[in-house]
Amino acid sequence: MSVRDALQRTFVAFHEAGKVAAALCHGTALLRYARRADGSLLAAGKTVTGFANIEEDFADHATWRMGALERGKHLMPWRIEDELKAIGANYIQAGLWRAFAVRDGNLITGQQNFSGAEIARAVCEALGG
Repeated sequence: MSVRDALQRTFVAFHEAGKVAAALCHGTALLRYARRADGSLLAAGKTVTGFANIEEDFADHATWRMGALERGKHLMPWRIEDELKAIGANYIQAGLWRAFAVRDGNLITGQQNFSGAEIARAVCEALGG
């Protein structure tokens, strides 16, 4: 079993056991693949966030301007926002570089690296704190 598969299984096991399962920024990409024991996608029907298309665009344009990446190529091979919507998740975001997290039951997701404090607050709330 690959590390990726093990991480997805552990994440789903936490969620299915009623434990808090949290992912931040590009870490939310695991929701594209994470499946429950019955084979259904964990994120389908859930309200989630993760690195937004507007942020991917910003990062791509910045690397193009610096000459670090050939124009038209992308830093990421696919976009979290698009993929989560495609699998039936209710993807929401707060805009470019806005700290933002969302909780749907015991699933907590944060938009990007500036969302750490929001994730922490949501985890504490989920734990009854």
